[in-house]
Amino acid sequence: MSVSTRVPADPPSSHWAIQNLIVTYAELVDDGDFAGLGTLLAEATFMGSGTPVSGPDAIQKMFRDTVIVYDDGTPRTRHVTTNIAIDVDEEAGMAVSRSYFTVLQALPDLALQPIASGRYHDRFEHRDGQWRFAERRVRVDLVGDVSRHLRQSK
Repeated sequence: MSVSTRVPADPPSSHWAIQNLIVTYAELVDDGDFAGLGTLLAEATFMGSGTPVSGPDAIQKMFRDTVIVYDDGTPRTRHVTTNIAIDVDEEAGMAVSRSYFTVLQALPDLALQPIASGRYHDRFEHRDGQWRFAERRVRVDLVGDVSRHLRQSK
């Protein structure tokens, strides 16, 4: 048996870069940094429970209009992202991923608790030497008490 000298089609560096994008999204939401989310998703389409949103200003506005922020400037949440699977096509400069998320929330008068869980289905593009979100689809599967996290639709 001979040892293959073939270069892997999806080098670990691409996986790490994409995983960092996924983790950065969670950190920005938990920090209440909606301008940062607009920048992170600037070239992406965001699809959640409402109408798909594209462009940094529209994405920032959607988060501001949807997520409740407290006096400390945060939604008092932790988005935990697990089961991350990433498939990379280096030659095409494209990648897809799927992962689970669980949202935890705690407030002075609310014990730490899970409030939502679901899946992310993401698409990425490699341009100008870096990976970027091209699409984020959010599917919420399990919902707890989100009354202190999300504004009610009018």
